[in-house]
Amino acid sequence: MNPDSTPDTDLKSDNSPEPGFGWTAYAEQINGRFAMIGFVALLILQFVTRQDFFTWLGF
Repeated sequence: MNPDSTPDTDLKSDNSPEPGFGWTAYAEQINGRFAMIGFVALLILQFVTRQDFFTWLGF
């Protein structure tokens, strides 16, 4: 730990993305996280119902 730093400054890194409008690193990071959550939720739902995604769509 750096003696000049406080615990608050150690928690936040200088290279972390910040919220903003448009194509930002933060927006891409959040989009990726929601995509991973949706994919895992889809897998869990398929496991519970024993039906695949295409059956739900009527194919």
